[in-house]
Amino acid sequence: MSGGAGPVDSGPVDFGAAGSGAAGSGGADFGLAERVHAGLRAEGGTLAVAESLTGGLLAAALVDVPGASATFRGSVTAYATELKASVLGVDEGLLAVHGPVHPVVARQMAEGVRKLLGATYGVATTGVAGPEPQDGQPVGTVHLAVAGPGGSLVSSPRLSGERATIRHRAVTAALELLVGRLPSGTSTH
Repeated sequence: MSGGAGPVDSGPVDFGAAGSGAAGSGGADFGLAERVHAGLRAEGGTLAVAESLTGGLLAAALVDVPGASATFRGSVTAYATELKASVLGVDEGLLAVHGPVHPVVARQMAEGVRKLLGATYGVATTGVAGPEPQDGQPVGTVHLAVAGPGGSLVSSPRLSGERATIRHRAVTAALELLVGRLPSGTSTH
């Protein structure tokens, strides 16, 4: 196609030394996402993401990195509880008893998206960003999971702040969790 000259075609984007980062993800997340992709490339791995709490922010942070298509398979934003079961394979009984904000739900989401999209690793986010509690869970309750060749790992950080802050901190925590699981030594600066 021709005539598409504009900001997209203007060359590399400078994210700045201060780490201003890509729109919505922040400089720290961009650096973490770069490390994720580098680690995945080093092992020939791929990644799929299942999001609820973060509503697509994690996938956006990952695709902000040039060359992401070499390792990022895709994502599912399963915001509605029933989609966690019907699309990602989360146990309906678990959802009925505990609701969508539970560590086992996060694990099953990560395992489900890994299988669904045929990836080496699956990452999932679920939680309560607020402003009100959900299903008896307080604002800031977050469950993150990584599923991969070595099994699954769940992290449940307690995050604070406004709704947007909690969602962005969950993205950072999910990227950190994944970096720590990659065998290529990308977990240190």
